[in-house]
Formats: sequence, C-alpha cells, structure tokens
Amino acid sequence: MALFLTPGQCGDAPQMIEVLSRIRVPRRQGGRPRTRPDHLGGDKAYSSRRNRRYLRRRRIKHTIPKPKDQRAHRKRRGSEGGRPVGFDNEIYKRRNEIERTINRLKNSRAVATRYDKRAYVFHGTVTTAAIKLWLRP
Repeated sequence: MALFLTPGQCGDAPQMIEVLSRIRVPRRQGGRPRTRPDHLGGDKAYSSRRNRRYLRRRRIKHTIPKPKDQRAHRKRRGSEGGRPVGFDNEIYKRRNEIERTINRLKNSRAVATRYDKRAYVFHGTVTTAAIKLWLRP
C-alpha cells in the first residue's frame, strides 16, 4: 500500500503518520482513491498519544496494545485518566501476518543487506521485492 524509507537507526512507529498519508488505493469504479485503511494493527511501540490521536481523527479502527507503564499512569490519574482503550485479542493475533510478510521481504538478499547506496534505488529494490512477493502463487 505504501513504502517510506528512513535511516536504519530510526524506529518505525514515529513514521506511522507519514506512511498512512502516502496510501492511495484506486477504486475500480473510478473517483477519488481510498486513503484510509479499514483497520490498523500495531505493536506496543505504536501506542503514543500522537499516533492514537491521528487514528481517532481519521476514524481509522486500530488494535494497538497499551504498554504497562501507560496503563499504570492512566490508573494513577483516576477518573481524569480517561477510559481504557478497547483491545481485541483475536484481531491482534493476526499481527503475525505482517511480521511474516516483512520477513519474507527480507528473504531478498538485496533488501536484507541494502547494497544500494541511493535511497531511490533502494526504494525501487524494495518495491520490486514486494511486487514479486505479491505475485507469487
């Protein structure tokens, strides 16, 4: 749906908003492309106020667990801490599909070791590996 390259030392959770803003899925009947996924699944790293506020504002359903420290902080605040976030364990179990897909992308040696020095060339390499993965029967 969307790819966004960052330096190797950057985490992926802070880039979530940038990746979601790049999604453009054309409609079969024509018209404006879809820019909003039906559902987003993430691990505890994605559980920041900024990310959750963005998802609520765009009305994107999400399944992101809260880390223990954030849950404890909410409880300490009492009624001002707000209500706990909804969490569907069954949907979260499907997150391993995403992890497996990323691992399958890394089976491509050029993606795993990043021989390409230029970002636009590496972006093409990752895109080609994703297309190859998508077309595989």
